[in-house]
Amino acid sequence: MANVLIPVPARDSDPSEVAVTWRVLTGAGHTVRFATPTGAPAVCDELMVTGRGLDPWGRVPGLRRVVLLGRVLRADGAARAAHHALLADPAWRKPLAWKEITLDGTEGLVLPGGHRARGMREYLESPVLQGLVVDAFRRGLPVAAICHGVLVAARSVDPETGRSVLHGRRTTALTWQLERTAWRVARRSRFWDPDYYRTYLEETGQPEGYLSVQQEVTRALAAPGDFLDAAGESARKTSGRSRDRLDDDGPAFVVEDGNYVSARWPGDVHTFAAKFAARLS
Repeated sequence: MANVLIPVPARDSDPSEVAVTWRVLTGAGHTVRFATPTGAPAVCDELMVTGRGLDPWGRVPGLRRVVLLGRVLRADGAARAAHHALLADPAWRKPLAWKEITLDGTEGLVLPGGHRARGMREYLESPVLQGLVVDAFRRGLPVAAICHGVLVAARSVDPETGRSVLHGRRTTALTWQLERTAWRVARRSRFWDPDYYRTYLEETGQPEGYLSVQQEVTRALAAPGDFLDAAGESARKTSGRSRDRLDDDGPAFVVEDGNYVSARWPGDVHTFAAKFAARLS
C-alpha cells in the first residue's frame, strides 16, 4: 500500500475534498500524511461543514442555526461524517510543516481545493508547494488534484522547461459554469460577503471569468481543448445539483491522464478518490 501526502492550507480547504479523499484512501489501505503551512492542525471551511451563514439570515444570531439553502450548498452527509472522523485522526492532528515536506518515501500526492480567498491564497500561491508538485511530476509519482487544487498544479512551472507541469496533459478543474453559478447564488444569499465563492476577482479591463479556475488552468495547457469540462455529458454531471457516492459515480466527472487524476468539485470526490486509490494500488 502507498504513502500519500496531502498538503492543505491553514484554513478554508474544502471539507468534502479533504475528508472524503482521506477516508477512501485509508479505507483502501493507504497511509495518508497531511502538511500545513506551520505544522499546526488545519481547519476546513466551516461554512461548507455546517451550511450556517449561507442563507440570507446567516448573520442573525438567533436565526443562524436555521439552515435551508445552506443544506444544499454545504457538504453532504457522507462528507460531513468523514470530516467528523478526520478531526480525530492523528495524522490530521499532527501534520508536517510545508517546509519539512520531502517526497522521499512518498508514493502519491493529492491537491484538494477550497475557494474562500482568505485561507486559500497562501496555498494556491505557495512556491514551496509548487516546487513540490514539480518534483512529484518529475519523479513520475501519481498526482491527484481536484477543484482549486488543480490551480496549484497549473501554477507549478518546471524551471527546466519554463512550462506548467500540466502543459501537454489533459485535465479538468472547477468549471466556470459551476463557479459562476455558485457565485451568483451567494451574491444574493450571502449579500454581506457576495464574493465568497470567488477566490480571485477580475481587474479592470479583464472579461468576466478571466480569473476563474477554468480559464487560468486552460492558459497553462498546451491547447485549450486539453481542458475537459464535461460538455455534452448528462445533466447529472453538469448541473451541480447531484453529487456522487461510492456506489453511484453517475454524477462524477473525472479525467485521468497517465499518473495524473483530476476532478471538478466536491460532487466528484468519491469517484476521484476511488480512481486515485486504484491507481496507487
